[in-house]
Amino acid sequence: MKDQRTGKRLHPAILDAQSALRQGRISRREFMRFATLLGASVATATALAACGPAAPTEAPTEAPTEGAAPETSTPAGSVGGIKRGGTLRKAMQLQRIDHPARMSWVEAANVVRQVAEYLTVTGPDNITRPYLLESWEASDDVQTWTLNLRKGITFNNGDELTADDVIFTFSQWLDEDVGSSMLGLISYWGGIENVEKVDDYTIRLHLESPNIAVPEHLFHYPAVILHRDFEGDFIKQPVGTGAFTLAEYAEGERAVLKRREDYWRMGEDGQPLPYLDEIIYVAIDKDAAVAAIQSGQIDSIYQPRPSDWLALKDIPGIAVHSASTAQCFLVRVRVDLEPWDDNRVRTALKKCQDREKILQLSYFGEGDLSIDAHVAPVHPEYCEQPIPPYDPEGARALLEEYAAEKGIELPLKVTLATKNDEAEPEIAQALKELAEPAGFDIALDITEPNGYWDRWTEVDLGITAWTHRPLGIMVLPLAYIADEEGNPVPWNETRWVDEEFTTLLRKAERTLDVEARREIMCDLETIMQERGPIGNSYWKKVWNITREEFKNVVAHPTSYDLLYEVWKDA
Repeated sequence: MKDQRTGKRLHPAILDAQSALRQGRISRREFMRFATLLGASVATATALAACGPAAPTEAPTEAPTEGAAPETSTPAGSVGGIKRGGTLRKAMQLQRIDHPARMSWVEAANVVRQVAEYLTVTGPDNITRPYLLESWEASDDVQTWTLNLRKGITFNNGDELTADDVIFTFSQWLDEDVGSSMLGLISYWGGIENVEKVDDYTIRLHLESPNIAVPEHLFHYPAVILHRDFEGDFIKQPVGTGAFTLAEYAEGERAVLKRREDYWRMGEDGQPLPYLDEIIYVAIDKDAAVAAIQSGQIDSIYQPRPSDWLALKDIPGIAVHSASTAQCFLVRVRVDLEPWDDNRVRTALKKCQDREKILQLSYFGEGDLSIDAHVAPVHPEYCEQPIPPYDPEGARALLEEYAAEKGIELPLKVTLATKNDEAEPEIAQALKELAEPAGFDIALDITEPNGYWDRWTEVDLGITAWTHRPLGIMVLPLAYIADEEGNPVPWNETRWVDEEFTTLLRKAERTLDVEARREIMCDLETIMQERGPIGNSYWKKVWNITREEFKNVVAHPTSYDLLYEVWKDA
């Protein structure tokens, strides 16, 4: 059977998934994710999903986001009468940017993504589609992936995008000296020698081990496609295929992006996107940002805190958009340092989480309670397990056993480091009080965001904000495995490496069937809860808060700014 839009052969597993949908064993959303992941166009996947057992209430909309493969040019949420021009002013931290492959923050990516783009895009509906790619094809065993570039796309320096640019970018991801998180994420590629240039618009990946998540990995936020002549500093060399150009970047102060006149995608009016003339990011603290958006000095706030949501959700003239996510605040430890190298101490800290209380105190209840594993209910392969109770007595018993063995007295004195721009201070204070009866004496080290991000992988006990990924098997190799030499991958802030966990993860990465993958995930989640390095009280809801004269605004679960089709009704 062939795809009705591209004419290419459909992967045979798509028809197996359609059968599972008909039998009610997977949901329509799971089917849509699966079919598009294996290369089916949205139109074909939707047609196949229509053969399921019920009305398509779960199916994602066809309207594209900024990154959706533009099968239609009509912006999602458009009410007609689109206007061009205007400036969007947004409050957001502006960190140091040099090599995009090294980006560790969504804020930096939100600036870069306006100038440089991705091969794929995962939209607000959590479905991944081609973007700079026209399409992709996976072999039956998902070990060979063929990536087909769109033709006629140009960089803002006038050069055409070709396979040479893509392969150069891949080489940067796979270069240990660059220090990209992509290295751990795509370690299954096996190295740049497994990347084949078929022709100027076709690249073939010969994976060292099968993996179903290639398209989603290509939208990991450091994965922007670079010009083949890139020398290592994007601020000095802001060359990309995106709809804006970088006019100014002052770290910690402001970024100015200007509309590009010759962008490759068309708007509803038949003229090149974007609709806005300018985007200005300003680095002001959250308290000042709330007052600034109320007074009209700015138009939007990046990743509003719960207190910001509470303050602004009912203000006339301000629109609040929300999304459920796999974003979280992980309480994590360095397992290579005392006392966290002892699993009894790690387990004791996890038992000190009164998850419902922490959610209420830090996030007004706007989230989903979590187990102590980095896999969320929004992930298709999530395995539901009981939420662990608050158990200070059980925690104290473990600490007393540890202290007796070490010849030390309780309380156990530790320092918890984190940042102060979201809900972390409230979580830290709650955990400090909840852990006291168990025998922990927690000192708090709470700094401005840059003060934490400069050392986030080095502190022995911290609260780290992790963003959303569309698949559970996508985040785990970023943070909980080692490289080929046995060293923790760049974002493994805990230094936790578990052989059984890694073996199961690699099995999950090549398991197409969602139900079978969920069974593996049950084991992975259990391992993390029993001996892993993290505690996680809840998965947070996120909001996009923007003045309502800006239309076609969406809340993305990763807090990505999708701005090409945003327009100002003023």
